[in-house]
Amino acid sequence: MTAFFADWLNLLIRWGHMIAGIGWIGTSFYFIALDLSLKKREQMREGVAGTAWEVHGGGFYHVEKFMVAPKELPSDLLWYKWEAYLTWVTGFLLLVVQYYLNASAYLIDPTIMALEPWQAIAISVASLVVGWFAYDGLCRSPIGRNTPVLAIIVFVLIVAASWGFTHVFSGRGALIHVGAFVGTIMAVNVFGVIIPNQKRIAEALMRGEEPNPALGAQGKQRSVHNNYLTLPVLVMMVSSHYPVLTSHPQSWILVALILVIGAMVRHFINRHEAGDHFAKVGWTLGVAAIALAAAMAMTAPRPNPNLADLDVDEDDVLMIARKHCASCHSRHPSDDAFEEAPKGIYLENIGEIVRYGPLILQQAVKSKAMPLGNKTGMTQEERDMLGAWLQAQ
Repeated sequence: MTAFFADWLNLLIRWGHMIAGIGWIGTSFYFIALDLSLKKREQMREGVAGTAWEVHGGGFYHVEKFMVAPKELPSDLLWYKWEAYLTWVTGFLLLVVQYYLNASAYLIDPTIMALEPWQAIAISVASLVVGWFAYDGLCRSPIGRNTPVLAIIVFVLIVAASWGFTHVFSGRGALIHVGAFVGTIMAVNVFGVIIPNQKRIAEALMRGEEPNPALGAQGKQRSVHNNYLTLPVLVMMVSSHYPVLTSHPQSWILVALILVIGAMVRHFINRHEAGDHFAKVGWTLGVAAIALAAAMAMTAPRPNPNLADLDVDEDDVLMIARKHCASCHSRHPSDDAFEEAPKGIYLENIGEIVRYGPLILQQAVKSKAMPLGNKTGMTQEERDMLGAWLQAQ
């Protein structure tokens, strides 16, 4: 019954994470697009930087943006913050339910680093905290005033963290932590910089003082960072479903390529919405295409000629399956993490093994994603034997 409630808790938190994330991403995309569509017009109110006319849902909207803030603020001012806060909170809860409570299966791989669950969790939490302070320090330093240099160094910071995660956690755990690392930076940007700065501006206006324009500029910088990090972090958050990413021995390089792809596509969309001609920004799609081709080439399947020389019979395959698969994939799982076989897949006899052969090849032979966390200590020889027999069927 514990696993039953754990599944529902996981589902509900994941659902909430998706809802909040969609709201946050939507507002980020909308306000960046709005900023880029603003135009100076002949008749504008004092302090207005630009206006935009929009149409949606059968109505027309006229939007104004003030350089700092108007002299007076209405009492019903709308704040966009809870989408970001709830996205991080539900994401961290999901990290707890999925990875911390099942650290031995999902977070730890003894062949990478033999850790106790508490050690893996401590490293996880510490990395998120250290990551934020490193990023925030860069933005507040003189480097933060040079956008291209800052972008390169933040890119290096994320890739370095990715390399570190792949040398500590399992494949799944490493890439989900890249997502958590970047997601934490994005959420604290809102919680620790953007909203506090906006509040200081509003408080200054209420006191009849001139707001500090640097506060608005700093908030805008962090908002733009969040916008460009959104597409890569989305890939990281779903990476656990794709062993082609998580099981690659140099998955941190794939992270670097995904960062380039996401940033280039986002830049193209932003500049297109700003009215730039394709000839001016089309190069970004070319860079994204090259990075994508490189990622696909890195993950392309490579045949193992040694498998053809192995002599494996059904008894060998059944022995391997019973030792490494049946603890989860049986009608009565013995693994404490499951009360029912994951995805309803049973691997208790030869017929079932043949039926799910392509999945076994992908998950256990080519990608080594299974067994989870390699809890049963499946050897490379056993994977080769299983692969050789399945390919012969």
